[in-house]
Amino acid sequence: MAETIFGRIIAGEIPADKILETEDLIAIRDINPQAPTHVLIIPKKPLKALSSTGEEDTLLLGKLLASTRKLAEQLGLIADGYRVVINNGESAGQSVPHLHIHLLGGRDFRWPPG
Repeated sequence: MAETIFGRIIAGEIPADKILETEDLIAIRDINPQAPTHVLIIPKKPLKALSSTGEEDTLLLGKLLASTRKLAEQLGLIADGYRVVINNGESAGQSVPHLHIHLLGGRDFRWPPG
């Protein structure tokens, strides 16, 4: 589990600003925020990327998205909107090889995001 920084955070080896923890996931504030609110939702199961999930991960993926919505509400992002991002692979901007969701809010975003 502790092969990545997220694995080490989940294992309690590295401190993080946790704002939610369940049996299946943790949510932490990003240490390099790209918006006033920037939270990472991370499954405890060590999945490398979205592309490495299978049918057996369907429930877990649903829990990750449901938690993202719950956090958006908890953090006051619902009224003005928020962005949810999953980067898949280095060329897409994934810097940690452990699946995670970015929840960003508190500012206007542009489209396309690239």
